[in-house]
Amino acid sequence: MPLSDAPARDGAEFQSRRYPYVRSPDQDAPAPVRRPVVIIGAGPVGLALAIDLAQHQVPVVLLDNDDCLSNGSRAICFAKRTLEIFDRLGVGDRMVAKGVSWNTGRVFFRKEQLYAFDLQPDPGHERPAFINLQQYYVEGFLADRAAQMPLIDLRWHNTVAAVELHGDGVTLTMDTPEGPYRLQADYVAACDGSRSAVRRLIGQESTGRTFRDRFLIADVKMKAPFPAERWFWFDPEFHPGQSVLLHRQPDDVWRIDFQLGWEADPEVEKRPENIAPRVRALLGADVEFTLEWASVYTFACQRMAAFRHGRVLFAGDAAHGVSPFGARGANSGVQDAENLAWKLAFVLQGRAGDALLDTYGAEREFAADENIRHSARATDFITPKSEISRLFRDATLDLAKNHAFARTLVNSGRLSLPATLVDSALNTRDMATFAGRLVPGATAADGPVATDGGAAGWLLREVSNVGFTALLFADGDVGQTIARLQRAAAALAPLKIVVIRTRLTTAPVDASALGASSPAGETVVVDAEGLLARRYDATPGTTYLLRPDQHVCARWRTASPEALRAAMRRALAAR
Repeated sequence: MPLSDAPARDGAEFQSRRYPYVRSPDQDAPAPVRRPVVIIGAGPVGLALAIDLAQHQVPVVLLDNDDCLSNGSRAICFAKRTLEIFDRLGVGDRMVAKGVSWNTGRVFFRKEQLYAFDLQPDPGHERPAFINLQQYYVEGFLADRAAQMPLIDLRWHNTVAAVELHGDGVTLTMDTPEGPYRLQADYVAACDGSRSAVRRLIGQESTGRTFRDRFLIADVKMKAPFPAERWFWFDPEFHPGQSVLLHRQPDDVWRIDFQLGWEADPEVEKRPENIAPRVRALLGADVEFTLEWASVYTFACQRMAAFRHGRVLFAGDAAHGVSPFGARGANSGVQDAENLAWKLAFVLQGRAGDALLDTYGAEREFAADENIRHSARATDFITPKSEISRLFRDATLDLAKNHAFARTLVNSGRLSLPATLVDSALNTRDMATFAGRLVPGATAADGPVATDGGAAGWLLREVSNVGFTALLFADGDVGQTIARLQRAAAALAPLKIVVIRTRLTTAPVDASALGASSPAGETVVVDAEGLLARRYDATPGTTYLLRPDQHVCARWRTASPEALRAAMRRALAAR
């Protein structure tokens, strides 16, 4: 069946959306209008960045050269960390309600299942390890949220035609249906994808490695008994000598990836009459299905040498690209946006100097290298380039059925995890011994909490959206401690203190002792199950300092005001 004849489905409204071009008053100004931040590209990364900046009270102009959401499902796997970011942006509940949640993956070799794995084996998390959700839903939900925010000026049918870099800003020339106009910006964020026009216009490029293999994506609508899991086959009978990946999406749509080999002709392979036999070989001749969307892609791992070029900063696919197995593209791009948003906001608001933006490049280039390394290793395992490599891979797969050590060598795409920024210049070195993964540079761990009144909640919901957060584990009264910590932070940045009680019956915070506290104030929650104390290796008095992007930047067994102030200055790149 031709793709254009596929029946309407729940996502049809998102795929048919058209956003009108609206003339901006900037186009009639006698001289180029200057804006604090201009973002190029209204995909998931650009939209997430715009929303985050608006939450920091930074006005944003967001420009896109098109008038619609992404064509086809494209990125579909969104990781727990990305969902926590979407929670911060006000869209997480909607994403999870529509998405297909999953934690389990299965690996097959020829006829047999080798093993299954659980990406979230420990309980006590609000969000699943992953949801599957078509990219057009993600973009649509973010665009709806952006439309609610007066500080976001979203302009469709605005195509960047020229970029001029100055020492104190950037001048853009934009093409529109009514002709060109010029716009100035303190900073430009290029989120315009793997074929970034901004990157080309300033004479930069992405370099790296292209893998000699092709893969077919087929989105198939069908009623199927398969569970909401990730299934990966090496050398199955229905597609011998190659690999296949199966994922469930919303609306009874299933993503199937077929490895094709380097010699495959992309245009021929995308034809519905050539896709259908492959799908029937997997599903069976009697299963009814319709083809929704198809694409053929080549694996590539590459990045720009630097993500910052003066007042222009690159994020998402504009800055780096990875092979799709492992769900590292869109997830890392949204994490780029979260890293960049608070730093841009703090610089524009005078809370930090220009050096803070240099740490965006250093941290996210490190994260990109980690993603590229994992992605390249997965691609080499999935697509062995020699007979010896294939023999080694197949021997590893044979062993993996009965031997746990061999499973650690099987690589069907190491799935996305947030980077732990262990070498960040914004971290404060531990002065005490801690167990566990929550080292400076790691993302904060969530866990169940209750208010003093008994209402259930989650820790990350209590963390500040726009400032620093101190997590203070305490059993006794800490009113004086809170007041001293807030005074230490007052001249630097907003600080919210979350007091985590380690048992149900404890003394209340002495509000009278707080004095003149910061506007962010404090919140008291109860770690009734003791799970947070275990995850944070916390005892009474333990304090963790979180950056606005929820990365740990310092921790103490007992935090003094002087230590807190020094750690916040360091996290703001102030020496």
